[in-house]
Amino acid sequence: MSATTEIRPFDPFLLASLASRDQLCLFLDVDGTLLDIAPSPQSVYVDDRLRDLLLRVRVALGGAVALVSGRSLATVDELFALYTWPAAGLHGGERRDSSGQVHVRAADTARLEPVRTLLRRLVEETPGAVLEDKEFALAVHYRSAPEFEWKLRRIVRQCAAQLAPEYHVFDGKCVVEIKPVAASKGHAIRAFLQEPPFIGRVPVFFGDDVTDVDGFVCVEEAGGVSIAVGDDLPAMLHLASPREVHALLGLFAVDTRYTQ
Repeated sequence: MSATTEIRPFDPFLLASLASRDQLCLFLDVDGTLLDIAPSPQSVYVDDRLRDLLLRVRVALGGAVALVSGRSLATVDELFALYTWPAAGLHGGERRDSSGQVHVRAADTARLEPVRTLLRRLVEETPGAVLEDKEFALAVHYRSAPEFEWKLRRIVRQCAAQLAPEYHVFDGKCVVEIKPVAASKGHAIRAFLQEPPFIGRVPVFFGDDVTDVDGFVCVEEAGGVSIAVGDDLPAMLHLASPREVHALLGLFAVDTRYTQ
């Protein structure tokens, strides 16, 4: 991402000037972007209105829509039930292409076992803390335990140091996560852009956290647009909330009643 990238609020005319609907492809983060951040990872909910909106956008863009999440593919499928999406999970550690084939970036999960045990004990002893076990990655959430932030960050970093260089730490919004170095949302988006129906289209990526920044870099390098939800990330455009994301997606959607 260029240091001279202009930070500005959302301008729908910029997207309109880049490409028509059939020339765009969309990559969508989930938590904090499509969904409001919840007190715990287990308490989020995808309603039928959002499912319908995403389906109508997918129809409008000829299938060129993918979910790109820090959650596992299995969890993404549970959230967005009734339809299987092209998606990247675990920050790009696993990816399902539009044909349904799943690609996994290899990681030595056996090395995580001692750390997994330690972090389970840590959250049990820390009221309000939650461990999200993603098999290939481990995330400690402290939204309900802000007074323990620095303690949790310190211990997770100490654990990650034992796993270097294969694993490293990502600090997110009220979460600190140990994940494989080889996995990134940028890698996942680059792979999608080499495949139909994404290949040859102008990419747009929506994200809200530091784990999305390499995805922003990827789409900008490909001549596309990075859109951050919130003001604290270096993206080309900014939206205030998931509600504004939904409103923008509505501009791309078609009424599926007339596409049968």
